[in-house]
Amino acid sequence: MVSYEGLEKLLKERRIRKTDLSAALGMSSRTIAKIGKGDKLSRRSLQRIADYLGVEPDYLMREVSDNRILQLLREEKEMKLSGGLYHELQVRMTYNSNHLEGSRLSEDQTRQIFETNTLDAGDGIPVDDVLETVHHFRAVDYVIDIAEDELTEDIIKQLHYILKHDTKDSTLGWFAVGDYKKRANVVGGRETSKPSEVRQHMKTLLEEYNARVKVTVEDIISLHAEFEYIHPFQDGNGRVGRLIALKECLRHNIIPFIIEDAKKNYYYRGLSEWRNEKGWLIDTCLDGQDMFVKLLDMLEIPH
Repeated sequence: MVSYEGLEKLLKERRIRKTDLSAALGMSSRTIAKIGKGDKLSRRSLQRIADYLGVEPDYLMREVSDNRILQLLREEKEMKLSGGLYHELQVRMTYNSNHLEGSRLSEDQTRQIFETNTLDAGDGIPVDDVLETVHHFRAVDYVIDIAEDELTEDIIKQLHYILKHDTKDSTLGWFAVGDYKKRANVVGGRETSKPSEVRQHMKTLLEEYNARVKVTVEDIISLHAEFEYIHPFQDGNGRVGRLIALKECLRHNIIPFIIEDAKKNYYYRGLSEWRNEKGWLIDTCLDGQDMFVKLLDMLEIPH
Protein backbone atom coordinates (compact mmCIF):
# COMPACT_ATOMS: atom_id res chain seq x y z
CA MET A 1 0.00 0.00 0.00
CA VAL A 2 1.18 3.54 -0.70
CA SER A 3 0.31 7.00 0.60
CA TYR A 4 -0.02 10.06 -1.65
CA GLU A 5 -0.18 12.50 1.23
CA GLY A 6 2.50 14.75 -0.30
CA LEU A 7 0.83 14.79 -3.72
CA GLU A 8 -2.62 15.46 -2.30
CA LYS A 9 -1.22 18.33 -0.25
CA LEU A 10 0.47 19.93 -3.27
CA LEU A 11 -2.61 19.60 -5.46
CA LYS A 12 -4.74 21.24 -2.77
CA GLU A 13 -2.27 24.07 -2.21
CA ARG A 14 -2.01 24.80 -5.94
CA ARG A 15 -5.71 24.22 -6.58
CA ILE A 16 -5.03 21.59 -9.20
CA ARG A 17 -7.70 18.96 -9.73
CA LYS A 18 -6.76 15.42 -10.65
CA THR A 19 -8.63 15.85 -13.93
CA ASP A 20 -6.42 18.89 -14.63
CA LEU A 21 -3.35 16.80 -13.87
CA SER A 22 -4.56 14.10 -16.24
CA ALA A 23 -5.14 16.60 -19.04
CA ALA A 24 -1.86 18.47 -18.54
CA LEU A 25 0.25 15.32 -18.61
CA GLY A 26 -1.82 13.27 -21.06
CA MET A 27 -2.23 10.51 -18.50
CA SER A 28 -5.21 8.19 -18.51
CA SER A 29 -7.97 8.60 -15.96
CA ARG A 30 -7.26 5.02 -14.88
CA THR A 31 -3.69 5.96 -13.94
CA ILE A 32 -4.83 9.06 -12.05
CA ALA A 33 -7.50 7.00 -10.27
CA LYS A 34 -4.74 4.95 -8.63
CA ILE A 35 -3.91 7.97 -6.50
CA GLY A 36 -7.28 7.92 -4.77
CA LYS A 37 -7.18 4.15 -4.31
CA GLY A 38 -3.71 4.09 -2.80
CA ASP A 39 -2.40 1.89 -5.62
CA LYS A 40 1.22 2.18 -6.67
CA LEU A 41 2.01 4.36 -9.70
CA SER A 42 4.75 3.27 -12.06
CA ARG A 43 8.11 4.96 -11.54
CA ARG A 44 7.72 6.67 -14.94
CA SER A 45 4.27 8.10 -14.13
CA LEU A 46 5.42 9.30 -10.73
CA GLN A 47 8.46 10.99 -12.27
CA ARG A 48 6.30 12.81 -14.82
CA ILE A 49 4.03 14.17 -12.09
CA ALA A 50 7.03 15.14 -9.96
CA ASP A 51 8.65 17.00 -12.89
CA TYR A 52 5.37 18.82 -13.58
CA LEU A 53 5.07 19.90 -9.93
CA GLY A 54 8.77 20.64 -9.53
CA VAL A 55 9.45 18.26 -6.64
CA GLU A 56 11.22 14.96 -6.02
CA PRO A 57 9.17 11.76 -6.57
CA ASP A 58 9.80 10.63 -2.98
CA TYR A 59 7.86 13.67 -1.74
CA LEU A 60 4.72 12.63 -3.61
CA MET A 61 4.42 8.95 -2.74
CA ARG A 62 5.61 6.80 0.11
CA GLU A 63 5.01 3.14 0.78
CA VAL A 64 2.95 2.25 3.83
CA SER A 65 3.40 -1.27 5.18
CA ASP A 66 0.78 -3.31 7.02
CA ASN A 67 3.69 -4.57 9.14
CA ARG A 68 3.70 -2.24 12.15
CA ILE A 69 7.36 -2.86 13.00
CA LEU A 70 8.54 -2.29 9.42
CA GLN A 71 6.45 0.85 9.05
CA LEU A 72 7.82 2.21 12.33
CA LEU A 73 11.40 1.49 11.24
CA ARG A 74 10.79 3.31 7.95
CA GLU A 75 9.25 6.32 9.63
CA GLU A 76 12.00 6.60 12.24
CA LYS A 77 14.68 6.12 9.59
CA GLU A 78 13.18 8.94 7.50
CA MET A 79 12.86 11.20 10.56
CA LYS A 80 16.38 10.30 11.77
CA LEU A 81 14.75 9.79 15.16
CA SER A 82 17.16 9.23 18.04
CA GLY A 83 16.50 6.65 20.74
CA GLY A 84 13.75 4.71 18.99
CA LEU A 85 13.47 1.22 17.51
CA TYR A 86 15.41 2.06 14.34
CA HIS A 87 18.25 3.54 16.40
CA GLU A 88 18.48 0.54 18.72
CA LEU A 89 18.16 -2.02 15.91
CA GLN A 90 21.05 -0.39 14.07
CA VAL A 91 23.34 -0.31 17.11
CA ARG A 92 22.48 -3.70 18.60
CA MET A 93 22.40 -5.71 15.39
CA THR A 94 25.51 -4.07 13.96
CA TYR A 95 27.53 -4.51 17.15
CA ASN A 96 26.51 -8.13 17.71
CA SER A 97 26.73 -9.25 14.07
CA ASN A 98 30.17 -7.71 13.58
CA HIS A 99 31.46 -8.92 16.96
CA LEU A 100 30.43 -12.48 16.08
CA GLU A 101 32.86 -12.17 13.17
CA GLY A 102 35.75 -10.81 15.24
CA SER A 103 35.28 -7.02 15.22
CA ARG A 104 37.14 -5.35 18.09
CA LEU A 105 34.71 -2.44 18.39
CA SER A 106 32.69 -2.38 21.60
CA GLU A 107 28.96 -1.72 21.69
CA ASP A 108 29.65 1.79 23.03
CA GLN A 109 32.02 2.49 20.14
CA THR A 110 29.48 1.13 17.66
CA ARG A 111 26.83 3.39 19.21
CA GLN A 112 29.20 6.39 19.02
CA ILE A 113 29.80 5.83 15.30
CA PHE A 114 26.06 5.61 14.61
CA GLU A 115 25.11 8.60 16.74
CA THR A 116 27.99 10.99 15.99
CA ASN A 117 29.71 9.62 12.87
CA THR A 118 32.95 9.88 14.87
CA LEU A 119 35.05 7.47 16.92
CA ASP A 120 37.43 7.98 19.81
CA ALA A 121 38.94 4.58 19.20
CA GLY A 122 42.36 4.74 20.83
CA ASP A 123 45.07 2.43 19.51
CA GLY A 124 44.70 -0.89 17.78
CA ILE A 125 41.26 -0.65 16.14
CA PRO A 126 41.55 -1.94 12.54
CA VAL A 127 40.26 0.46 9.88
CA ASP A 128 38.13 -2.33 8.40
CA ASP A 129 36.28 -2.73 11.72
CA VAL A 130 35.18 0.90 11.45
CA LEU A 131 34.37 0.69 7.74
CA GLU A 132 32.36 -2.49 8.13
CA THR A 133 30.42 -0.94 11.02
CA VAL A 134 29.40 2.03 8.88
CA HIS A 135 28.68 -0.31 5.96
CA HIS A 136 26.47 -2.48 8.19
CA PHE A 137 24.40 0.59 9.11
CA ARG A 138 23.87 1.19 5.37
CA ALA A 139 23.02 -2.48 4.82
CA VAL A 140 20.31 -2.35 7.49
CA ASP A 141 18.92 0.76 5.77
CA TYR A 142 18.85 -1.14 2.49
CA VAL A 143 17.04 -4.06 4.13
CA ILE A 144 14.38 -1.72 5.53
CA ASP A 145 13.91 -0.09 2.11
CA ILE A 146 13.46 -3.35 0.16
CA ALA A 147 12.04 -5.54 2.94
CA GLU A 148 8.82 -6.39 1.13
CA ASP A 149 10.48 -7.42 -2.16
CA GLU A 150 10.89 -11.10 -2.96
CA LEU A 151 14.33 -12.33 -1.94
CA THR A 152 16.63 -12.63 -4.97
CA GLU A 153 20.27 -13.32 -5.72
CA ASP A 154 20.68 -9.68 -6.77
CA ILE A 155 19.50 -8.47 -3.33
CA ILE A 156 21.87 -10.87 -1.60
CA LYS A 157 24.81 -9.77 -3.76
CA GLN A 158 23.97 -6.12 -3.11
CA LEU A 159 24.08 -6.75 0.63
CA HIS A 160 27.54 -8.26 0.23
CA TYR A 161 28.68 -5.29 -1.85
CA ILE A 162 27.41 -2.78 0.72
CA LEU A 163 29.26 -4.60 3.50
CA LYS A 164 32.58 -5.28 1.79
CA HIS A 165 33.24 -2.46 -0.69
CA ASP A 166 36.22 -0.22 0.12
CA THR A 167 37.58 -2.70 2.67
CA LYS A 168 41.00 -4.32 2.42
CA ASP A 169 39.34 -7.40 0.90
CA SER A 170 38.12 -5.31 -2.04
CA THR A 171 41.74 -4.63 -3.06
CA LEU A 172 42.41 -8.35 -3.58
CA GLY A 173 42.04 -9.39 -7.19
CA TRP A 174 40.61 -12.79 -6.31
CA PHE A 175 38.05 -11.42 -3.81
CA ALA A 176 34.75 -10.85 -5.62
CA VAL A 177 32.96 -8.01 -3.81
CA GLY A 178 29.24 -8.27 -4.50
CA ASP A 179 29.63 -11.58 -6.33
CA TYR A 180 30.05 -15.25 -5.52
CA LYS A 181 33.38 -16.68 -4.39
CA LYS A 182 36.13 -17.68 -6.80
CA ARG A 183 38.03 -19.86 -4.34
CA ALA A 184 36.79 -22.78 -2.26
CA ASN A 185 36.51 -22.19 1.48
CA VAL A 186 36.10 -24.32 4.59
CA VAL A 187 34.15 -23.28 7.70
CA GLY A 188 35.00 -24.90 11.02
CA GLY A 189 36.55 -27.82 9.17
CA ARG A 190 33.34 -28.29 7.17
CA GLU A 191 33.35 -28.21 3.37
CA THR A 192 31.04 -25.66 1.75
CA SER A 193 29.68 -25.43 -1.79
CA LYS A 194 32.41 -25.31 -4.42
CA PRO A 195 32.62 -22.09 -6.47
CA SER A 196 31.32 -24.00 -9.52
CA GLU A 197 28.28 -25.17 -7.50
CA VAL A 198 27.30 -21.94 -5.75
CA ARG A 199 25.09 -20.44 -8.46
CA GLN A 200 22.94 -23.57 -8.80
CA HIS A 201 22.78 -24.17 -5.04
CA MET A 202 21.67 -20.57 -4.43
CA LYS A 203 19.09 -20.77 -7.23
CA THR A 204 17.63 -23.98 -5.77
CA LEU A 205 17.61 -22.59 -2.21
CA LEU A 206 15.73 -19.42 -3.21
CA GLU A 207 13.27 -21.23 -5.48
CA GLU A 208 12.31 -23.64 -2.69
CA TYR A 209 12.10 -20.90 -0.08
CA ASN A 210 10.13 -18.39 -2.20
CA ALA A 211 7.66 -21.13 -3.17
CA ARG A 212 6.43 -21.36 0.44
CA VAL A 213 2.90 -20.05 0.86
CA LYS A 214 3.12 -19.32 4.59
CA VAL A 215 6.61 -18.54 5.88
CA THR A 216 7.33 -19.13 9.57
CA VAL A 217 10.26 -18.07 11.73
CA GLU A 218 11.50 -21.67 11.53
CA ASP A 219 11.53 -21.39 7.71
CA ILE A 220 13.67 -18.25 7.96
CA ILE A 221 16.07 -19.94 10.38
CA SER A 222 16.33 -22.84 7.95
CA LEU A 223 17.01 -20.42 5.08
CA HIS A 224 19.76 -18.83 7.16
CA ALA A 225 21.37 -22.17 8.02
CA GLU A 226 21.29 -23.50 4.47
CA PHE A 227 22.72 -20.21 3.18
CA GLU A 228 25.63 -20.59 5.60
CA TYR A 229 26.18 -24.18 4.46
CA ILE A 230 26.48 -22.96 0.87
CA HIS A 231 28.75 -20.09 2.04
CA PRO A 232 28.48 -18.36 -1.35
CA PHE A 233 30.89 -15.47 -0.73
CA GLN A 234 34.59 -15.46 -0.01
CA ASP A 235 33.94 -13.71 3.31
CA GLY A 236 31.08 -11.87 5.01
CA ASN A 237 28.62 -14.76 4.77
CA GLY A 238 27.55 -14.62 8.41
CA ARG A 239 26.68 -10.93 8.31
CA VAL A 240 24.91 -11.25 4.97
CA GLY A 241 22.99 -14.27 6.23
CA ARG A 242 21.78 -12.47 9.35
CA LEU A 243 20.73 -9.44 7.28
CA ILE A 244 18.76 -11.76 4.98
CA ALA A 245 17.02 -13.18 8.05
CA LEU A 246 16.16 -9.65 9.22
CA LYS A 247 14.76 -8.79 5.79
CA GLU A 248 12.63 -11.90 5.62
CA CYS A 249 11.24 -11.43 9.13
CA LEU A 250 10.20 -7.89 8.15
CA ARG A 251 8.79 -9.14 4.85
CA HIS A 252 6.61 -11.78 6.50
CA ASN A 253 5.53 -9.76 9.56
CA ILE A 254 7.56 -11.91 11.94
CA ILE A 255 9.36 -10.40 14.94
CA PRO A 256 13.07 -10.39 13.96
CA PHE A 257 15.83 -12.06 15.93
CA ILE A 258 19.23 -10.63 16.86
CA ILE A 259 21.96 -13.12 17.74
CA GLU A 260 23.90 -11.71 20.70
CA ASP A 261 27.67 -12.06 20.79
CA ALA A 262 27.25 -13.56 24.28
CA LYS A 263 25.41 -16.50 22.62
CA LYS A 264 28.17 -16.98 20.03
CA ASN A 265 29.09 -20.53 21.06
CA TYR A 266 25.46 -21.69 21.03
CA TYR A 267 24.90 -20.03 17.65
CA TYR A 268 27.91 -21.63 15.98
CA ARG A 269 27.17 -24.99 17.54
CA GLY A 270 23.63 -24.72 16.15
CA LEU A 271 24.93 -23.96 12.68
CA SER A 272 27.53 -26.72 12.83
CA GLU A 273 24.97 -29.35 13.89
CA TRP A 274 22.05 -28.03 11.82
CA ARG A 275 21.69 -31.01 9.51
CA ASN A 276 21.86 -33.45 12.43
CA GLU A 277 19.96 -31.52 15.12
CA LYS A 278 17.91 -28.46 14.16
CA GLY A 279 16.73 -27.63 17.67
CA TRP A 280 19.92 -25.99 18.89
CA LEU A 281 19.97 -23.27 16.22
CA ILE A 282 16.21 -22.77 16.39
CA ASP A 283 16.37 -22.29 20.17
CA THR A 284 19.25 -19.80 19.85
CA CYS A 285 17.40 -17.77 17.21
CA LEU A 286 14.17 -17.81 19.23
CA ASP A 287 16.19 -16.54 22.18
CA GLY A 288 17.32 -13.72 19.86
CA GLN A 289 13.68 -13.08 19.04
CA ASP A 290 12.92 -12.80 22.77
CA MET A 291 15.62 -10.12 22.96
CA PHE A 292 13.82 -8.17 20.23
CA VAL A 293 10.52 -8.54 22.08
CA LYS A 294 12.12 -7.09 25.22
CA LEU A 295 13.30 -4.14 23.14
CA LEU A 296 9.76 -3.59 21.82
CA ASP A 297 8.42 -3.75 25.38
CA MET A 298 11.04 -1.30 26.63
CA LEU A 299 10.02 1.16 23.92
CA GLU A 300 6.30 0.43 24.58
CA ILE A 301 5.72 -0.74 21.00
CA PRO A 302 2.74 -3.11 20.58
CA HIS A 303 3.51 -6.48 18.99
